[in-house]
Amino acid sequence: MSAAIREGVRQVMAWLHGWVGLLLGWVLFVMCLAGTLSVFKPEIGQWMRPENSAKADPADAIQAATDWLGRNAKDTTGWYLNVPNARMNTTEAAYDSGGTFLFRALDPVSGAPAARETLGGEFFYRLHFELELPYPWGRLLASIAAMVMLVALITGIIAHRRIFKDYFTFRPAKGQRSWLDGHNALGVLATPFHLMITFTGLVTLASLSMPWALTANYGSDLAALYHDLTPGLAERARANVPAPLAPVAPMMRAAQRELGGTIGRVYVINPGDKAAVVSVFRSDADQLGFNMAEMSFDGVTGEPLSKWVEKRGAVQTYNVVYGLHMARFAPVATRWLYFLGGLMLTLAIATGMVLWIVKRRERAPLSLGNRIVERLNAGVIGGVPLGCALYLLANRLLPLGIEDRAGLETAVALWTAAAALVAGAALPPRWSWPILTGATAIACAIAALLPFLPSVMSLVLLVTAAALGWLAAQQRRGPKKRPERRRRAA
Repeated sequence: MSAAIREGVRQVMAWLHGWVGLLLGWVLFVMCLAGTLSVFKPEIGQWMRPENSAKADPADAIQAATDWLGRNAKDTTGWYLNVPNARMNTTEAAYDSGGTFLFRALDPVSGAPAARETLGGEFFYRLHFELELPYPWGRLLASIAAMVMLVALITGIIAHRRIFKDYFTFRPAKGQRSWLDGHNALGVLATPFHLMITFTGLVTLASLSMPWALTANYGSDLAALYHDLTPGLAERARANVPAPLAPVAPMMRAAQRELGGTIGRVYVINPGDKAAVVSVFRSDADQLGFNMAEMSFDGVTGEPLSKWVEKRGAVQTYNVVYGLHMARFAPVATRWLYFLGGLMLTLAIATGMVLWIVKRRERAPLSLGNRIVERLNAGVIGGVPLGCALYLLANRLLPLGIEDRAGLETAVALWTAAAALVAGAALPPRWSWPILTGATAIACAIAALLPFLPSVMSLVLLVTAAALGWLAAQQRRGPKKRPERRRRAA
């Protein structure tokens, strides 16, 4: 291939890289920021429930949870419980009630709901792939955005001429060059991670973006699909004959002896009915590819019904890809690498969006379309972190025990982000950027100090507040004027 053709290919790839990044850049920014935060979903949940410090044996915690649910959630089709572990000191319970699906964090000792009702880190986890949109639209948009991200990454790699040099190149206070250097360095330094996390994310939502294989084999019969995916689950129709639930803790201990490892989840189907089934699942926290292993019991007698371990090659392959994306297997050091990689991807998207405007501003006055993009950049890139910070601050300020407290925290986050978007559209960027960045810094600092409880998360919030405070001051000061080059004497 001649040099002219190679250069032409790079220019086409650079053009495609810029446009596909612009089209869904704001959606990708939200997804990547929320995904980065959700790496520490259990730790965020612990920080947002400071009153819950007691710990209990996992089997005893599940027994306490089922006792409370038996008294307070009788009219339901099932209880779905996540077992407490070293990273999470509450039992996460989900169940349907009156047509509404409820989520509760239960105290591991008493089994009662935690005093501070909150979604905790679950809010960031859901925001990452559902974008607070109803099913299936949020997941479908996230899947399309992941495809766009993969195209942007591949075209960005092809467009680069000097990838190795970009590792070490940053020219500060040079306008467009500085933004380009920052964007390149953030993208290049963690390219393998960016490719892995984008591809694995795309695969996890493949049933939505590429549903044809499933439709060809199952049509609209989702029950048959789920049955084939989990053939070992014990299924029973409700008998509509009341019967008490047998103690669950002995079933958990028996399943742990049979399955090995630790127990991650417990499902109780048809609780309070003669056809009740208790299914106990091995945890995926100690394995990269989560190969399901479960044991089911008769919920009334406590006698074993079935035992199943997933061994199908195709399913195990998918589970490895899924496990790489979810990172539940990761020890502390690896989780921090995931966090830093996600943060670099988030900042690469943000700098790319700003670079789009800086590049055009240095060439000529901005068109109306680019002025809209410039203000949306400020509203989204400055406003979404502010919404996240106000979500944490609302957790500290809202009174305990008020109705729908968790919903109010979520509403504060979403309405704050919406208000920031309006502010970004209404104010000149030289005002909106420092105002939004400074407000985020203040919210992070107050959330960490109100009250100050020594923890890694409080420390991270204070460091984030300091960094954003410095950035807001730089934004308020504006870019340094570059000295004009002296013209050569004629």
